[in-house]
Amino acid sequence: MRPFLYEETACASYLFGCLSQSQLAVVDPHVELVDRYLEAAERAGAPIAAVFETHVQADHVSGLPALVEATGATAYLPTEAGVEFPHTALGDGDVVELGNTIVRALATPGHAPAHHSYLVADRRRGTEEPWLVFTGDSLLVGDVGRPDLHAGGDPEPRARELFRSVARLLELPDHVLVYPSHFGGSVCGKALSANPFSSIGFERGHNKALAQGDEDAFARALLVDLPPPPADQRAIVAANRLGLSPTQA
Repeated sequence: MRPFLYEETACASYLFGCLSQSQLAVVDPHVELVDRYLEAAERAGAPIAAVFETHVQADHVSGLPALVEATGATAYLPTEAGVEFPHTALGDGDVVELGNTIVRALATPGHAPAHHSYLVADRRRGTEEPWLVFTGDSLLVGDVGRPDLHAGGDPEPRARELFRSVARLLELPDHVLVYPSHFGGSVCGKALSANPFSSIGFERGHNKALAQGDEDAFARALLVDLPPPPADQRAIVAANRLGLSPTQA
C-alpha cells in the first residue's frame, strides 16, 4: 500500500492491491496526481484495475475519470452516490476481489449521504479479516468528517448518521490501520491531526471528537464552529457527479 499526500488541499489517496496477481487499485484519487499513480503502478509492474471513491468529493476534482480513461479500470462508488457516468455501485457488505486482496464496502454515511469505508484483507495472511480500512471522510485522525457539506442546509441528521457510522468502525479490532482521505489542513474536519495515518485502537483512545458518549452530544459538538466550506464546492461536486475532467468542468 502506498499513500499519496496532496499538501495543497490536505488530501490523501492510496495505491494498493495484489502484486502477485497484478491487480492494483486507487482510493479517492486526486486529479493532480493521476500521472503519479500511473508511474507508481508501472514501477510496480502491475496495472490499475479498479478505482474506488468513498463518496462524491466536495473539496477537489476527482482523478477517477482520467484514471479510468487511461487504464480501463472499473470505477466503484457507493450505491445512490448520484453520479452520471458508468460505474459499478457497491452496497453495504459488497466485496471486490483483486487477486489476494479482498475489499469489502462498509456503509459509513454522515459526511455524505452515500459514503463507504473500504475494509481490506489479504488472503496471504491466512485470514480474510481486515488489516486496514480506508475511511474516506468518516473517521479521520483526531477528528471526524464534517456533516454539512452534503446536507442541503440541515446537517443535524447527517451528524447523527455519522455517529452511528463511526460506531461501526469502532467495532473493528484495535490493530486495524486507519487510512483516511484527509489530514491536518483540510477543511473537511475541524481538528485533524497533521499525522495522516492511525489505527482503530489509537483513535478509540485519543480522538477528541469521539469523547461524546451519546448521539445527541456528538451531534451538538460536531455542529459547533464549522470551518468555511471548500472554495468552489458546488462546481467541484457538479464536476465529480458528471465525471468531468478539469478542462471539461
